[in-house]
Amino acid sequence: MTAVLTGTAERVRPIAMTATAIIAGLLPIMWGSGTGSEVMQRIAAPMVGGMLTVTVLSLLVLPVIYGLVLQWQESRRK
Repeated sequence: MTAVLTGTAERVRPIAMTATAIIAGLLPIMWGSGTGSEVMQRIAAPMVGGMLTVTVLSLLVLPVIYGLVLQWQESRRK
């Protein structure tokens, strides 16, 4: 279980920095009003949503699931 906590703690900064950089790059495209912005907004909006979803998934959901699987395996060994 400590491996899950350690691994998650080590990955918070790189995941957060990557998501922040990508979202910061896509927000001006979403809010733009120049030529071709209608098409680009339709591309950027799902990408921003996907980056938010992947960030939450990789920082919260996957470590919890992995921890539960490890606990189940340990209880099965005993």
